Amino acid sequence: MDSVKERSVDEVVSTILGKYNQRHHLMRILQEVQSNYGYLPREALEKISQSTGIPLSDIINVATFYHQYRLEIPGYYIFLVCMGTACHLKGNQDNYNVLRNTLGIKKGNTSSDGLVSVEKARCFGCCSLAPVMMVVSRDGCERYLHGNVDIKETKKLALTYRSMASKKVRSGE
Repeated sequence: MDSVKERSVDEVVSTILGKYNQRHHLMRILQEVQSNYGYLPREALEKISQSTGIPLSDIINVATFYHQYRLEIPGYYIFLVCMGTACHLKGNQDNYNVLRNTLGIKKGNTSSDGLVSVEKARCFGCCSLAPVMMVVSRDGCERYLHGNVDIKETKKLALTYRSMASKKVRSGE
């Protein structure tokens, strides 16, 4: 992502549109933009619309329909809370609410300090460990799976990952 900081949104989007430039490529275009930024910047969506002729409203509809896309900058760590049947039945909705409350998330998915995000996710396929949540770093290099998580453990995880994120941000990682 460091090289993206040196390139303008126009340059990044133009490079992607050099490979994929038709309406049926829209999901791939959005995936590539998000892999460059970690989310879909509004400016990039507008550039895609202008360059391809796809109405901005259609692009936003696709980006908000699929859970894989983010329209806001995620925190350093992202909690993905499984909402599959087993996890839901074993209380992960409560864990989701506890994460949001513990981290002080009132609106959107990211804490006000920008360190941690919380999102609902589809089944991870490890139902025997329900309820489950995964924590991933913004760059995707770190992935941690936590199973059989109760409310007490959820609060502890929220505070632990916020602290880890704070240390990493301060150290420039």
